Amino acid sequence: MLRFWRATINSRNGLAFALRSEQAIREEVVALVLSVPLAWLVGATVMRRVELVATVVLVLVIELLNTAIEKLADRLTMDHDPQIGRVKDMGSAAVGVALVMAGLFWLFAVAERMGAF
Repeated sequence: MLRFWRATINSRNGLAFALRSEQAIREEVVALVLSVPLAWLVGATVMRRVELVATVVLVLVIELLNTAIEKLADRLTMDHDPQIGRVKDMGSAAVGVALVMAGLFWLFAVAERMGAF
């Protein structure tokens, strides 16, 4: 139980640091908060609502991982390093793919709600 408690504290500290230091994390938390009531308006079923919110959570998770990679890479060297640049670009690409996926889920849910399917 003590291990779980310490892991929870570490997670809270990591999220708090990310919120303080990264604008993208703050924006995605706002998107997550807004997605809950919007999912109730857009989602035709409970499962669809859960899926819609889950896509936003997934974007936040990937952004947190990307931020961790970037912070670690910056800690290794502040000098320009092409390999580190590619690693950072791949993290950014992961966030971009997640955003596209979330956008498509929301787009299809709105279309479904409007009777397009």
